[in-house]
Amino acid sequence: MKRNVKAALDAKALLAAVGEGSATRDYPKGQTVFVQGDRADAVFFVQRGKVKVTVLSQQGKQAVIALLGSGDFFGEGCLAGQPVRMATATALTEASIVRLAKPTMIRALHRDAVFGEVFTAYLLSRNIRMEEDLVDQLFNSSEKRLARILLLLANFGKEGRPEPVVPKISQETLAEMVGTTRSRISFFMNRFRKLGFVDYNGRLQVHSSLLHVVLHD
Repeated sequence: MKRNVKAALDAKALLAAVGEGSATRDYPKGQTVFVQGDRADAVFFVQRGKVKVTVLSQQGKQAVIALLGSGDFFGEGCLAGQPVRMATATALTEASIVRLAKPTMIRALHRDAVFGEVFTAYLLSRNIRMEEDLVDQLFNSSEKRLARILLLLANFGKEGRPEPVVPKISQETLAEMVGTTRSRISFFMNRFRKLGFVDYNGRLQVHSSLLHVVLHD
C-alpha cells in the first residue's frame, strides 16, 4: 500500500521502511551525536527534539550552519561517499534520534520506492532552504536574519502547526547563526519584545507578527 509523503517521514513509517539496522537513542541537551572528523558511516533522523550542526575552521572559529527538528535527516553525506564528518551535530534540546547504518539506508532506498521518493524530496527541500540561508546571509540585515531564524525555530512555514514556544537557546548561539555579536542580538530581541513580536520570561514565545520584519523592505 502506498504511503503518503507526510506519513513516510514519521518515525514509525521510517522504521518500517528500513527494517533491521536502525537504533533509536535518547540524547540529553548538549550531548554530541557526532564530531567533525568522525567516520561517516550512518544517517540520522530526528524523531523528537532539536539538533544544531556546527563547523569549526582551522583557525578555531565556529559557525552554526543548520538547526534541525523533528522529521529532519542529517549525516546523509555518507551516502555520497563522504568518508568523515564535515561538521559536528549536537542535541540543542533533549532529543530522540534514530541512527540508520549506511548499508541499511542504501538498502531501504533501493527497496522502497515511496521512501526513496520522500527522502529525495526532503533533500531537495533542504537544498532550497540552504540557498535561502545563503541569500539571507548575503543580502539581508542582521535584524532580518534573526527574525527568520526565530520563525524557523518556531516551525513557521513547515508542515503542521507552528510551535510558538521555542526551545531555550542562548544569545551566543543566535549570534553565531546570524553572524553578528551577542550585544546586537540582545538589542534586536529587546526591540522585538517592545514591538510585541516576541515574549520571553523564562521561555521564548514567537508571534506570527514577527513575519513583518522579514517581509518588510
